[in-house]
This record gives sequence, structure tokens and C-alpha cells, in this order.
Amino acid sequence: MNITVERAAFLAALQRAHRVVERRNTIPILANVLLRAEGGSLTLIATDLDIEIEDTLPAECAAEGEITLPAHTLLDIVRKLPEGVQIKLEFNAEKGTATLRAGRSRFSLQALPSSEFPSLSRVEDGAAFEVPGHALADVLDRVKFAISTEETRYYLNGIYLHRDPEGSGKLRLVATDGHRLSLASLAVEGLPDFHGVIVPRKAVDELSRMAQAAEKASLALQISGAKLAATFGRARFTTKLIDGTFPDYGRVIPAGNALVATLQAEELASAVDRVGTVSNERGRAVKFTFQPGRLVLEVVNPDAGNASEELDIAYAGEEMSIGFNGRYVGDLLTATAKTGPVEIALNDPGSPTIFRRVEATDALCVLMPMRV
Repeated sequence: MNITVERAAFLAALQRAHRVVERRNTIPILANVLLRAEGGSLTLIATDLDIEIEDTLPAECAAEGEITLPAHTLLDIVRKLPEGVQIKLEFNAEKGTATLRAGRSRFSLQALPSSEFPSLSRVEDGAAFEVPGHALADVLDRVKFAISTEETRYYLNGIYLHRDPEGSGKLRLVATDGHRLSLASLAVEGLPDFHGVIVPRKAVDELSRMAQAAEKASLALQISGAKLAATFGRARFTTKLIDGTFPDYGRVIPAGNALVATLQAEELASAVDRVGTVSNERGRAVKFTFQPGRLVLEVVNPDAGNASEELDIAYAGEEMSIGFNGRYVGDLLTATAKTGPVEIALNDPGSPTIFRRVEATDALCVLMPMRV
């Protein structure tokens, strides 16, 4: 293999690829990135056996071929090279080494044979559709904060992606950790029927990055029973899905919360953060007392002190006090309603509460109360 590539394009591809590569690997080949030169292009592939990222960039190919090189070392070298340089990469099959030249810099790296590099099989069958990148990135950000990190309930360690069961033809995303639930829907033209799948947390992060890069352009998704693939431009991302059954989340969403309070999201987030300064690190409990026209936030911590703050709200119901984890409230406001009016729909101090943006009909968060 003998190729020449632009530093900027090569660096961008390596930065995307190295995120999949774990620094500590019991399988040496998984610490490497596969480089394949053919037909005037260079393809980079990285995998951790669950996720695979493939990126293709233009290159001058004097000799075709493929090798694998240490991903993190190669990234560090290319990152430190001057901007605008041409990078020449040659592979010596007899020595099993690759030589990288750029300007007056020269590096020799140990390579591993490409025949040992594993590959995730393509998603041949399944549902295929396109979705605007910025729209997908938005709903992923609204939902992913609620993904569980508890390994025993592995089926909650991702986002449940499925067709809206209400028959609206929308793509619905749901995540929950048992204490909070976030749901968002996205209109997709020509969305086909498919069985719901659970996309793991690490894959959600990579899918979000690809969607952000696509911006207003469309991202092509292909979903089978075991894998999901996303393609944008010359980049392709493939992930295995969580093999499990997502719980019936519809039973958790309350339908009779008739007491509704409305206030500005940024004011609530700031106030919760302030009073939470003296809260217990373990529980982070904040007492919410709803009164007509007023919300009182209180924290009582015998070891650190007390705090309270009042906010003006639109609320005409009976007085009610309910406790929430302050960090959870901050997380859901950051993800779903950074600014603008937000509704809090209540039933009683022991029942789940709904938080949602006033103007958003396709998104909501459910938060379980706690004792205060």
C-alpha cells in the first residue's frame, strides 16, 4: 500500500474512528484501525465488536492494499503534524511496518495483518428510511439523559426506538432508568413498520454526533432485528442492538394529572441549582410546594444548612408539597426545555409527575417523586 492524503481529512476520519477503539484491549487487533486503499480513496474502519465506524476520504493511491495500525498512536501523530501538509503512508510487507512521512517528519509504526481484523456484517434486511440530521440529533438529546447505567437491567441501557404505537407514523424514542422517563417523537415521511429496537448508550452517542454533522441533510437509517446502520455522505456507522425487551413504558405515563403549573424553564433550573447547593449529595432532595401563583423550593440538610426560594408561577390548584431529586430536575430541563415556558402536571405527592415544554406536543418527561 502506498497512498497520499490531506492531513485535515485524515485527522477528521481518525477522530471519528478512535472513539470506538478502547485504549485497553485484551484483543490486540481491536486497538488498531483498518486502512484500506483502493480506487482513489482511503477507507478507515474501527470496531469494538459491538460498534463499527467506517469513513472514506479521497486519496492518491500509488499502490492499493490494506493494513491495520494502532488507532490512538496514529491519531496523536497526525494531530501534531502541521496544518496543510500532505501525508504519505507506505506499507512494508516484509517488515510488517508502515512508514508515515509528512514534510520533514518520519514515523515507522508496527502493523498487524488486516486478515485478523473483525468486521460487523452489513445490515442487509430490515426497515430503511431517512431522517433530517438536526431533527434526529434534537430528539436524541431530549431522551438520552434518562438512559440507565444499572447493569443488572441491561435492557434499560439504551434508547428504545420504535414506531409510534398510536398510529401517527412517527418515530418514537424512549429512555428510562426507573426514576425518570423521557419520551420524544419525530415525524418521518414514509416511515415503514418495524419491530422496536434498543440502541445502546455508546451507539446513541455516536449516532448523535453523526446526526449533528449531517445538520439539515438527511441521515439514512437501516434497522434489522439485531443491528442498526446509519449512513451520511461517505461515513457509515453500524451497531449491534441490545437483545432484550423494553418494558411497557405506557403504563408509567400518568393520564390523570389535572393540576398544572406553568413557569419559565430557565428560572426553575437556576432556582433548583441554587437551593441544591446545600442538599445532601446522596439524595439531592428538593421540596416543591405549589401554591396559587407561587412555587416555594426548599432544601433542609442538618449537616450543611437550609435554603429556600420562591418563584412566580401560573397555578390555580390546591396547595401541594412534593419532593424531587434536584439533579434529575436540572437534567430534564437542560435536555428538554432550556428556555421558554414549561408545564408541570401533578396528581398527588406520591404519584409520577409530568414535565413538558408548553409548545412541545411530541415530548415529555416523567419524574418519580421522593420523600422530603
